[in-house]
Amino acid sequence: MQKSKTTAALLCFFLGFWGVHRFYVGKIGTGVAMIFTLGGLGIWTLIDFIMILVGNFTDERGKKLK
Repeated sequence: MQKSKTTAALLCFFLGFWGVHRFYVGKIGTGVAMIFTLGGLGIWTLIDFIMILVGNFTDERGKKLK
């Protein structure tokens, strides 16, 4: 099932420090890593948020978000 770009962006914006957007798209391993690093102290979260907004963020199968 195709994941929503809007949903991922909202999850990243509000819960990005805990990697919730990565769990949403199926990237469980990096989601857990974000929990332990608090989203790379915000840097990783910011990069993910920008990647989602410009359309370069992918799900676990490498498909871009819809």
